[in-house]
Amino acid sequence: MAILLLFLLGIGNFAMHKAVLESGHPLLGEVPWFFHLLGGRFSLIVEFFILLGSMLMAAEGSAGWAWGYAAYSAVNGVSVWLILSGRV
Repeated sequence: MAILLLFLLGIGNFAMHKAVLESGHPLLGEVPWFFHLLGGRFSLIVEFFILLGSMLMAAEGSAGWAWGYAAYSAVNGVSVWLILSGRV
């Protein structure tokens, strides 16, 4: 069940991440140079490995990683809302 929840949270995180990348927000110009690799897609690769690691740890019975990824997703959601709504 935890893996399914993490997978669904991962889909949401990828969608939010892509929305921010496509928004053209000026804040994107302030990120370090390595996030611009592969046309900005390097950060999506990092996002994938965060999800993969969390899913692997949850599969081994470590519920803390699932809770950590859920908290990470909540912080991402607030950040995306702030960026896309123009509050930042």
